[in-house]
Formats: sequence, C-alpha cells, structure tokens
Amino acid sequence: MGAARFDVPEVDAFTRTYWDAAAEGRLLIRRCGACGRAHHYPREFCPHCWSEEVIWEEASGRATLYTWSTVHRNDLPPFGDRTPYVAAVVDLAEGPRMMTELVECRDMVAGMPLRVTFREGKPVFGPGG
Repeated sequence: MGAARFDVPEVDAFTRTYWDAAAEGRLLIRRCGACGRAHHYPREFCPHCWSEEVIWEEASGRATLYTWSTVHRNDLPPFGDRTPYVAAVVDLAEGPRMMTELVECRDMVAGMPLRVTFREGKPVFGPGG
C-alpha cells in the first residue's frame, strides 16, 4: 500500500461535477439564482443568501493575486518534495476568492493578473490574464 497523499481531493457525489470538469481543464464555480452572486468552494447552498437555487457555471479562468506565501517546509506527502512552492489566495474574475498554488510566477505583486492552468486535474494559477 502506498504512502498517504494529502494533495488528492476526496471526491463525493456532489463535488464529482467539479473534479470531472477540472480533469478536462475547466474551472467551475457555483452561482446563485436567487441573489446572483458566485461562490467557491462548491456548496449546495448560497453562502450569501442561503438559497438552494445554485447552479454550476464555467469560470473564465482569469484571476488577480490577493495574497501569497512561499512554503519552504511541509512534512505532508507529497508536499515535502515540492518545496519551495507558493500557496496563494486569488480573486476570480467572477468574484469569489479561491485558495490555490501559483506556478511559474516570479516577482509576485498583489493584483497581478493570473490565469488558471491544471496540474494532475487540480486548478493552479500562473501568469496571464
């Protein structure tokens, strides 16, 4: 039996749509039909107005950098082999804020334009807009 990995999502019946889209290179968010606001991470209800009238929507993939931290040590597999890496929070063009990892970025500046890319079926962000 292989070592436990802490970077593999636990897919369930509700999140399968999200992870299947990510495996195809598409980033999905949820949008509320009652208040119109988008949110991420996927939930079965709107965190803004509590309506259950939410649908999946493909995001543009554009974002801006909100904050970041370079991680030099992480003992959880497989992160230790990836250090240093940049953990970040980005503001998606559609409004929601999302935790992610930055790739191929140097000289980070808050507000810099980013674009989603996918690594092993998981969304990460790199330079672009």
